[in-house]
Amino acid sequence: MAKKQEAEKELAAKNAELQGADTKVVKDTEKIESEADSTLIDQIKSTTWSTPEGDFDWDADEKAFGNYSEAERSKLEEQYAGTFNQINQGEIIEGVVVSINNKDVVLNVGFKSDGLVAKTEFRDLPDLKVGDTVDVFVESQEDANGQLVLSRKRAKTQKSWEAINEALENDAIIDGFVKSRTKGGLIVDIKGVEAFLPGSQIDIKPIRDYDIYVGKTMEFKVVKINHEFKNVVVSHKVLIEDDLENQKSEIVAKLEKGQVLEGTVKNITDFGVFIDLGGVDGLLHITDISWGRIEHPKEVLALDQTINVVVLDFDDEKKRIALGLKQLSAHPWESLDTTLAVGSKVKGKIVTVADYGAFLEIIPGVEGLIHVSEMSWSQNLRSPQEFLKVGDEIEAQILTLDRDERKMSLGIKQLTPDPWKNITERYPVGSKQKAVVKNMTNFGVFVELEDGIDGLIHISDLSWSKKINHPNEFTKVGETLDVVVLELDEENRKLSLGHKQLEENPWDTFETIFTEGSIHEGTVIKVGDKGDIVALQYGVEGFCPSKHSVKEDGSALKVDDTAEFKIIEFNKENKRLVISHSRIWEEAKEEARKEESNSRKKDAKSASNAVKKVKDSVEKSTLGDLDVLAQLKEQMEGGDKK
Repeated sequence: MAKKQEAEKELAAKNAELQGADTKVVKDTEKIESEADSTLIDQIKSTTWSTPEGDFDWDADEKAFGNYSEAERSKLEEQYAGTFNQINQGEIIEGVVVSINNKDVVLNVGFKSDGLVAKTEFRDLPDLKVGDTVDVFVESQEDANGQLVLSRKRAKTQKSWEAINEALENDAIIDGFVKSRTKGGLIVDIKGVEAFLPGSQIDIKPIRDYDIYVGKTMEFKVVKINHEFKNVVVSHKVLIEDDLENQKSEIVAKLEKGQVLEGTVKNITDFGVFIDLGGVDGLLHITDISWGRIEHPKEVLALDQTINVVVLDFDDEKKRIALGLKQLSAHPWESLDTTLAVGSKVKGKIVTVADYGAFLEIIPGVEGLIHVSEMSWSQNLRSPQEFLKVGDEIEAQILTLDRDERKMSLGIKQLTPDPWKNITERYPVGSKQKAVVKNMTNFGVFVELEDGIDGLIHISDLSWSKKINHPNEFTKVGETLDVVVLELDEENRKLSLGHKQLEENPWDTFETIFTEGSIHEGTVIKVGDKGDIVALQYGVEGFCPSKHSVKEDGSALKVDDTAEFKIIEFNKENKRLVISHSRIWEEAKEEARKEESNSRKKDAKSASNAVKKVKDSVEKSTLGDLDVLAQLKEQMEGGDKK
């Protein structure tokens, strides 16, 4: 205490000296200014100061300040500095409110000067008064005016970030105020820092109205911090989940299969409904909602609806609970009419149509399968969609019935007479009939004589003369054809039909016309890699191999070219004609060559005969004849010499 009083006395003495010095400086300045009005500046300079000679001691006055020694001066400076707090830029310190005016709040922070903070930064403290302690952030120890610069806002923000980071590290709960709604969630104010609360993190159940949370103070957990962008993500849902987790364990521990519980419809999906059992969710699958078929759970249940459900199964580890609703009522099969048996007729509605058949619902929860083979007497199986569609109300006959397995098969063709009975009387072999084309394959045409009576026309039985690669070249679906019954297998329900048999086999006649070696005019209608198809008279088509389609000039025949062709092969059984164009001109050339050769041979034979006659004449000649010849020879030789 004594030291403090002594220091204060020394400070007072120093202040008095400083004031005396300041007074002297002011008087000298006033004197200089007054003299400057009447005296030249050089004269003023000469009378007020002079330039010292030699070495000048700039610290002379300081050394003499207060008449203190160096040690005493250092001691006083330490005592002076000890009266103030050490303040660093960027730190948060406490300040005491000294005064409050219209613009600023003056704070004493134990520094050499007080700090000013804008009054607007204290809007959250309407009851602020002199003497209150607040936290402030040191922005600068001294501004241009020498004033200590403080900020309460930055202090709050920094402390808030420290609290948020600490909450994330320690998985602690933090309070926040819901300011407003935004896209996908809510904006939360956590001690001056704005955080984002996603809609999925508000509650464990889907939230349909976010506005009900605006203006509320809630507890949160920090789940993510992006320091680069200063983004904070919080969750309220995790707090609920933590509370519910304990409840779940207790609820699951008490669960038993077959137990009936009350729950609330929490969410509806395509595959089922989630039921809130009071802290734990269970899944009510769509197949367990009703004994009858439903397209969507919303047909039976609605959101927030309270219902009773039965526990079908549960998993202790995964906390999964399977629930049932239909199990609370008796199975419809138990209420099925006991008089129903195989052969009984039932009525119902088509609920499903598949590729293999259709399901007929007799009563809700009781269905029977109508296989596609039981829809029509026809052996040519067609799509069930051709006979039935969803919603059709029809009558069917029970084919099989198993009450224990709860299975039933039905048929609708049994309600009509079997058309294959007495079929031999109605469609004897050789009879001519009319049929409708139903389907076509590579090997033939399927036709329908009447409902349930189908037959096959093989591709080879469509035409006598035309070569058909596919039945669609000859006919089309829906067209009516005249047919002849070729074969009938009543036991296996098979019917073989023909179309070309309506006419006599023209190949018997063709055999006499298109004899091998005969020549006929034809037109090329198709050119292929192996040969050409040529149209001959009477609608007959012949095949001309590539090597036989060469013209005399070496070029090949083209489509629509008309030429003469020679029959080189006739096959009645396979109805095949092989023809040749090149053979015609080749044989003509060969014939001309032969004639020329024969002519040469004939001439040679004539010459040979002449020589022989001469020889014979010579042998038969007389001696006189020889003399005459000798003379003749001499005359000829004499002529040559000349």
